[in-house]
Amino acid sequence: MEVCIEKLIYGGDGLARLPADDRGPGKAMFVPFVLAGEQVEATVKEQRPGFARAALDRVVTPSACRVEPACPYYARCGGCHYQHTSYEHQLDIKKAILRETLLRTAKLEAVPEIQVHPSPPWNYRNRTRLRIDQANAGFAMGYNRFASREILPVESCPISSPLINQALAAVWELGRGGRVPPAIVESEFFANGDDTELLLALTVPIKPPRKEIAAIAEFVSELRARMPVVIGVAVFWQRRDGTLERWDVPDELRDTFGADHLRYATSQAFYQVSAGSFFQTNRFLVDELVDLATGFSSGGYALDCYAGTGLFTLPLSQRYKQVAAVESAPFSVYDLKINCPSNVAVYPVTMDKFVAHLPEESRFDALIVDPPRIGLGSKVATALGAMRVPSVTYVSCDPSTFARDLKVLIEAGYRIDQAHLIDLFPQTFHIESVFHLVL
Repeated sequence: MEVCIEKLIYGGDGLARLPADDRGPGKAMFVPFVLAGEQVEATVKEQRPGFARAALDRVVTPSACRVEPACPYYARCGGCHYQHTSYEHQLDIKKAILRETLLRTAKLEAVPEIQVHPSPPWNYRNRTRLRIDQANAGFAMGYNRFASREILPVESCPISSPLINQALAAVWELGRGGRVPPAIVESEFFANGDDTELLLALTVPIKPPRKEIAAIAEFVSELRARMPVVIGVAVFWQRRDGTLERWDVPDELRDTFGADHLRYATSQAFYQVSAGSFFQTNRFLVDELVDLATGFSSGGYALDCYAGTGLFTLPLSQRYKQVAAVESAPFSVYDLKINCPSNVAVYPVTMDKFVAHLPEESRFDALIVDPPRIGLGSKVATALGAMRVPSVTYVSCDPSTFARDLKVLIEAGYRIDQAHLIDLFPQTFHIESVFHLVL
């Protein structure tokens, strides 16, 4: 059927409408890889009570903003969503989606001007994770196909750093030669700030027995011989509950596997980042993100929630006499304690537990939150709002959960002082924002 695309929505799809019938106006239909105003032919693939999903068959009337995608895997791969439009237009799309989400969910009468911070649109990722499959037709390493769990073999990735792409080529060469052990089901490549060193994390389904460890060690030795910039390789295995546990390298293999962390330099600090720890993935905008989140104030006591390895904690420690850093992920906590100076107190607990046991007399001058995509949640947002911290910075990677949490904070008396969209994820629908709130 032929439809007109009304607008783009969060998630990468375009919104169109099915034809009206005797049951009422046509319901929403979501179509990928389209742009607002385009006339397209699409086939419905999934019907739900409130909406339908469709596949794009043909663009009948293209938008003036449509461009030729730069990646040969685009539209087959599930990683990118906006390569079919100019980067400038991508920023406009994200800004409009962020503004509309805040107006609809946070019930704001008006959203302040959103300042946009662009990124170089290609080769920006310092961390890339790919599946490995050797069960079918030989060696394959890649991402999930679009809207599928099936693997799409990928030999290069234009949004990943040049060094990561060199490593992809090296692993593919070893894989074609039968030199990648079948036990390895996933590989994550993590590059340092100037793209000169790599740390790899390999995943295996179960705790590897001695025979498989020997094969993995041989693969690691060959890879590091080809690429001395691979400073270390860590191995993770999946427990029954689905969580990952890092395999302890025995002393006799430490030289083979190398370091279990790398040193990431920013303009303000050096960070130890272990395999398994979280760190921001846009190598070009780390400094700008830190400046937006921490560069606005100084004082006595700051609270950094979801602190990770201390990306914001360290700059805060230079601006505040004391800092409390809350983080629950074990590997990140380990790095956080190493990275932090003596005026930082690390709380290795979840935010739910932290706010539940926070002494009433605690008084902070500034608060930074950088939660995962699920956001703060009602309990934590309400507790933080009740603390009445004069300055709050919310770093968000999901506009929907951010808008939900923002509504709670506004009801607690906060107002938006500054609004920033920092584009950490070009070519994708993901939206990173930094909002400063004051009482």
